[in-house]
Amino acid sequence: MKLLKDKIINEGIVKAGGTLKVDRFLNHQIDIPLYNEMGKEFARRFKGQKITKILTIEASGIGIACIAAQHFNVPVVFAKKSESVNLDGDIYTSQVYSFTHEKEYTIRVSKKFISKEDNVLIIDDFLANGRALIGLIEILEQAGATLVGAGIAIEKGFQQGGKVLRDKGINIQSLAIIKEMNEEQIIFENDDEFL
Repeated sequence: MKLLKDKIINEGIVKAGGTLKVDRFLNHQIDIPLYNEMGKEFARRFKGQKITKILTIEASGIGIACIAAQHFNVPVVFAKKSESVNLDGDIYTSQVYSFTHEKEYTIRVSKKFISKEDNVLIIDDFLANGRALIGLIEILEQAGATLVGAGIAIEKGFQQGGKVLRDKGINIQSLAIIKEMNEEQIIFENDDEFL
């Protein structure tokens, strides 16, 4: 998706250690028109799928999922990373290791919001090692729900998460796949050939 790639090139910052900062438009300050175009693109890529819910994980995935959900006309459910008095009743859980925060989280989704009748699209901001996506998939498996696929804003294609999950047959649609990056440049895979 050219609009997103242009934003990454013009406003993203690659820090030492391989961290891509996109906080000017994606995961701290939010560019709503960009999010809307991303939502339209996810709707185009998953057109014809009978999606009943969008699932994401807090916090950065929520905004993208909510804007995308308008194009599918479905609710968004997000997995919580911490216990809450508002999270009542039975829950699905999974363990997710965050390389960004260097800690493991138990993610939680109330059983009343995902069921075996649901066809679920996962939406998230980043895909690198795939741990968050695997955790969300485990929750869908516990619920007996059907995974339609995953819509990802930015994929670090030089890490193994995308390949491992695609090899399992999961339909992953990433809007920008980074092939290589360093403090000098960002090179994208040629992924705009999606029809």
